[in-house]
Amino acid sequence: MTVNEVSMMTGVSIRTLQYYDKIDLLKPTGYTDAGYRLYDENALERLQQILLFRELEFPLKQIKRIINSKDFDKVKALEQQITLLEMKKEHIENLITLAREIKSLGVKTLDFKPFDTKKIDEYSERAKASWGNTSEYKEFESKDKDRTEPQRQELMSDMMSIFVELGKVKAENMAPESNQAQTLVKKLQDFITEHFYNCSDTILAGLGKMYCTEEFTNNIDTQAGDGTAAFTAKAIEAFVKGKV
Repeated sequence: MTVNEVSMMTGVSIRTLQYYDKIDLLKPTGYTDAGYRLYDENALERLQQILLFRELEFPLKQIKRIINSKDFDKVKALEQQITLLEMKKEHIENLITLAREIKSLGVKTLDFKPFDTKKIDEYSERAKASWGNTSEYKEFESKDKDRTEPQRQELMSDMMSIFVELGKVKAENMAPESNQAQTLVKKLQDFITEHFYNCSDTILAGLGKMYCTEEFTNNIDTQAGDGTAAFTAKAIEAFVKGKV
């Protein structure tokens, strides 16, 4: 879709889409021969995520950090948005009911409760805190703040090499529960802990589920071989269960 079509479909102005491109929040998928921006379904999905976080009044810089994070949980984000929108819906319905009562009974209806947005504000703040105030994120910020972009890319390359090793184990028809696979899962966990944040078994289990999402599966399988992402997820599941 062209930038104009995306704007018409979403209600987001062309200028805003151009700004999102400028700050690397939402890059176009490609360009026409004339240089106009083009967006595919993945870009539109990302735009939807951005708009949902805007409903929670996140600043754009923080939205970019959240949805670029390897720990980004799309299901969690949607659940929060559904709850927030339901609360806003109830708020609006209460205001409509009050307005109808005033129309019917006159201004003597002195009920200000429907104007109270305290619950919505409190939920919004809790949702924000769940994305930015964890000890893991603070640790990540501390470790990452002085890194250059080439250093970050090198770390990503080093971590991907672990997935490549897992891909080789899979290619040799070894089971996710095999010693070789389990050793590499421990290596992955230790790598994340050393360079990013404390990767507890709980967090590791969450990462395993995330590796099965389309975006991460495509990236891992492209570089480490078809089926590596799913194999890694099963190996992580076995690793975590083995500690219970």
